[in-house]
Amino acid sequence: MENPEKHDKVTSERENMRYRALGMTGLEVSEIGLGAEWLERHTTEEVCEIIRYCESKGINILDCWMSEPNVRSNIGKAIKGRRERWIIQGHLGSTWQNGQYVKSRDLEKAGAAFQDLLDRMETGYIDLGMIHFVDEEKEFHQIMNGEFYACALSLKNKGIIRHIGMSTHNPRVAKLAAESGKIEMILFSVNPAFDMLPASEDLNEYFDEKTYTENIGGIAPERAELYRVCEKNGVGITVMKGYAGGRLFNAGTSPFGVALTPVQCLHYALTRPAVASVLAGYDSKAHVDAAVAYETATEEEKDYATVLAGAPYHAYSGQCTYCGHCAPCPSGIDIAMVNKLYDLASMQPEVPASLRAHYGSLSANGKDCVSCGGCEKRCPFGVHVIERLKLAEKLFS
Repeated sequence: MENPEKHDKVTSERENMRYRALGMTGLEVSEIGLGAEWLERHTTEEVCEIIRYCESKGINILDCWMSEPNVRSNIGKAIKGRRERWIIQGHLGSTWQNGQYVKSRDLEKAGAAFQDLLDRMETGYIDLGMIHFVDEEKEFHQIMNGEFYACALSLKNKGIIRHIGMSTHNPRVAKLAAESGKIEMILFSVNPAFDMLPASEDLNEYFDEKTYTENIGGIAPERAELYRVCEKNGVGITVMKGYAGGRLFNAGTSPFGVALTPVQCLHYALTRPAVASVLAGYDSKAHVDAAVAYETATEEEKDYATVLAGAPYHAYSGQCTYCGHCAPCPSGIDIAMVNKLYDLASMQPEVPASLRAHYGSLSANGKDCVSCGGCEKRCPFGVHVIERLKLAEKLFS
């Protein structure tokens, strides 16, 4: 007989998890997800244990880009009998050839590898069919105008793929995808270090120390614009590389010269427009606990802004990161939300009716600012908050 106290504890932990709409897919995904790459180095029993532990914590989305047969089979065994509880991101173009992973645009090989994913996971469909790893603009256009996208669309029409997504590290490619009207969601790399860097077709640059010494000064405009375009077009983002491969956890490897915690990294990613879920890698239950701790963390524990503002390198001076440090406002203005709506609206020729309605529905907005200046004193990045509130009111009214 099941222990009722244990059942109540599991239910409580699941209830702590928050869920977000993934763009306009109609799917509700857990803020904290599972990026399954690390499971390649684990046994069947360990994979089952970690995945079921994730499920007990309320995690309902997992990404499997890997083509290695054993990890696919192990994931399939872990979710057997509970497939409907999971939203799966599976990748079209990730193949296994001669004992190793190969990204391929060969339809015969890519199709066979995708069928292998279905077979090994013992499922007839994949919720999010990802066009795998597109970091070059030239390749993006070739895919979208050629047989590869046509294949993905055919799979969707057959119900084998429920929604078509794309994975990329390049904000230019991601923006093209978000504006295409054909890609419903994006798997993109988001963390405070990567956000400082200009677009690149070479992923290695994002991990190169020299890149950071040459590109400082806060969020790169291309990346900030990408998040706004995704929000505007209803294209949801799931996040990879949220911890920058663990480099942000150590002051010696962090480009900021200070260490961040998993909770701080998660909060940074989850405060970007359009982001629905961060897919973290887990080697153990302890890793899962470190991530889902976000759901019950205090504002102090989530606070990445004070750490970055006090870092010896690369502070986000003058830029609003929607961190919420400006609160509380004596007039009750949700300043971070007003800033986010202002940024989304100001990039467009005309203010969309939906944003205008959202702004107007706030219990307090720019018109209610009394210019007390408390928000500016609290802002770690020196943002001219009062000026921005006035600009927002002018724009929306």
